[in-house]
Amino acid sequence: MNPTVAIVAQGAMGAAVGKRLVEQGIHVMTSLSGRSAASAERAKAAGMVAVSDQEAAQADYFLSIVPPADAMALAEKMAALIAPANKKPVYVDCNAVSPPTKAKIGQVVAKAGSPFVDVGIIGMPPKANYDGPGIIASGPDAGQFMQLGQFGLKIRTIEGPVGAASALKMSYAGITKGMSALGSMMMLAATRAGVADELRFEIEKSHPSLVASFTRAIPDMYAKAYRFVGEMDEIADFVGEDPAARQMYLAISDFYTRIAADFEGKREETSALSAFLKVKQ
Repeated sequence: MNPTVAIVAQGAMGAAVGKRLVEQGIHVMTSLSGRSAASAERAKAAGMVAVSDQEAAQADYFLSIVPPADAMALAEKMAALIAPANKKPVYVDCNAVSPPTKAKIGQVVAKAGSPFVDVGIIGMPPKANYDGPGIIASGPDAGQFMQLGQFGLKIRTIEGPVGAASALKMSYAGITKGMSALGSMMMLAATRAGVADELRFEIEKSHPSLVASFTRAIPDMYAKAYRFVGEMDEIADFVGEDPAARQMYLAISDFYTRIAADFEGKREETSALSAFLKVKQ
């Protein structure tokens, strides 16, 4: 008999993971409590069934896929529902938070009696003709999550405690999203200085693959910048023993805050970046 899965929330990643599982014959539930009409529409399109929080807590697996700042609050809410119940779901936290934060979330869930799995998701949301993203799991209960690898998810475990998968995610995102931020900063600086075309010419000549990477990643970042803010804050905590690195990621967090506001407002900087990359806004 196939397991049941609950996924909260219904953002781009959560809805796409849900859709892939539904396509593989899994009954996927979600709670729409406090969610927007757009979230409800994404859930419906993915084939996810709207249920109460109490019903979601009775699934075989509960996947938390929310913005970093919401991860602890969701764990606390679900733990209160799980604690008195006889059935305990495997609680899988897939959020981009630092290892210490993930460990604290795990403690909340463990007190409620549920197995807890630390997961870091690396890659884009699932879609047709793409077998990713990579779903990396760690912690003593990680093996209990592997069953979902039979239903279209690319799961692998790594050695280490709760926090190891999150450390890998923080390191990877620190490089990829950090590079997008640094590249964007210099493109904007060159634009302000009137040398944007010259900079693009030099990068295309010496690092053509970098231009191709930025052309894919930076425009895709505009609508997600607001979500990157919390992730950069978590990375700043992750690298906290290195004061220079911490300051750098806090600055990148500020930059993404600015880009998010620009994209929701006048779109002056995002338009400048699109012009540099020669893509449509």
